Amino acid sequence: MADHVPQEPYRGLPSSEGWQLSFGDPDVAPPQPRVYPLTAGDTNSGGLTEEELAVVFAMTSRRPEPFVEIAQQVNTQKAADFHERWVLGYGHASVAEHAVLHMAVEDISRLACDTLEDNRLASYTEKSSRYQVLPRYAYHVPDELPLHSKARRTYVETCDHLLQTYHDFMTQASIYLPEEMPRRETETEAGYSQRLRRVVTDNCRFLLPAATLTNVGVTANARTIEHLIQKLMSSDLLEERRLGTEFRHRSRQITPTLVKYADRNPYMERVRERQLHAGVQLKGEPEDTPAEVTLEHHDPDGEAKLVTALLFRSARIPYRQVWERVQQMRPARRLGVVADTLAQMGPHDTPPREFEVVDFTFGLTMDYGAYREFKRHRMQTYIPQPLTVDNGYVVPPLIQRAGLEGQFKEAMGRAGDAFHGLATRHRPVAQYLVTHAHKRRVLSKMNLRECYHLFQLRTQTQAHFSIREPIEQAMRLAVEAQPDLFRHMHLRHYPEWWPFDQRE
Repeated sequence: MADHVPQEPYRGLPSSEGWQLSFGDPDVAPPQPRVYPLTAGDTNSGGLTEEELAVVFAMTSRRPEPFVEIAQQVNTQKAADFHERWVLGYGHASVAEHAVLHMAVEDISRLACDTLEDNRLASYTEKSSRYQVLPRYAYHVPDELPLHSKARRTYVETCDHLLQTYHDFMTQASIYLPEEMPRRETETEAGYSQRLRRVVTDNCRFLLPAATLTNVGVTANARTIEHLIQKLMSSDLLEERRLGTEFRHRSRQITPTLVKYADRNPYMERVRERQLHAGVQLKGEPEDTPAEVTLEHHDPDGEAKLVTALLFRSARIPYRQVWERVQQMRPARRLGVVADTLAQMGPHDTPPREFEVVDFTFGLTMDYGAYREFKRHRMQTYIPQPLTVDNGYVVPPLIQRAGLEGQFKEAMGRAGDAFHGLATRHRPVAQYLVTHAHKRRVLSKMNLRECYHLFQLRTQTQAHFSIREPIEQAMRLAVEAQPDLFRHMHLRHYPEWWPFDQRE
């Protein structure tokens, strides 16, 4: 907690004599570390609410008592007055980070869920289309489309067709798959069925439109929730604005003061409108074979910056002087600094924070399903373009092998025609008809530390094939650009092109 947050007037030390004595006195035992939970509603914590808990933690910067004693002095009115004055009045919003909300969100579209999950400082667990078979009519119908209109009828017919094809493919692929994936000798019937089901759902989910309904559990602090509400209520989609309103209503029941003024944000709306106006003016030449993954930017001085940061932590001289010393080092010595840092790093260990001083910027074009997994890596900065059918689509391999490619392409063509018909008057709403197979273009800037995490996790064989392929391409480009930064990175499965001895 930031110690600049003003508190109630100082009332002196507690009455306990222990506070009056020197801990250097051999007859007085020093206080021992304690760790204990303070949980909203817990009777051991005085039954405090989330807002009251936030005040308890804030007060410790000015009060010497243990947290449990501070908690006994806080009530609902005091908490409200505190937050009105310091959080809302003086902008000490970090206090709100101690109030944590757990929200269950059900039956929203995948498109709205993307906006809901577009916050770095929160945790989400979403209904998985890889492990569940989704209902045939589980899709959102936007109220922007008038009742009984041709546009609404086309929209519903398209979603019905995509979901019906999805279920048909689930049946047909389940019949075909045992031919190429026989049951293992040691495999139980239940285990075998589960393995087949996983492969089938992995491939058939490409037919699902962004309108498909989902559930998601959200855990976030009140400060993040307030920003989330503003973003949703400032959306150009009616579903998201309504979701933001409901989020605000439910959040006020838990933290009434901390989200009191959460509302639509005119600045967010203006930025979106101006970006849209400026962006559509840009015209480009069509590329015959556009690259799916590109390394747009990397720092040529990345190695020197990393070594300087690694040495700076223990140096007793300013950064500039460390940088000058590193510039004078022989390349082998620089590599030795990096190698020493990564020596004995296990497969589940994380490189130190110094690896965050080096950045890479990638341009990626990946299917919407892969994008929805990619955006979970929220330490990166990702900037997606709107969903469209104009970047093409992927045909999942099982669909090809099972002889279903013709029907799949017919479904994609139908979705594409409906998208273009809707986009002429309802461009934001047309995004609901984009399927998980359609490709989305996204710009991603990530530091070297995040590169290690992303490459290690998403290139292993357990990763879904649609995200594994573009991430391996990104890894190859980064390794080719600055190989010495990745020489000691651990991978579960090294690709054939890996340029280093895996024993290094």
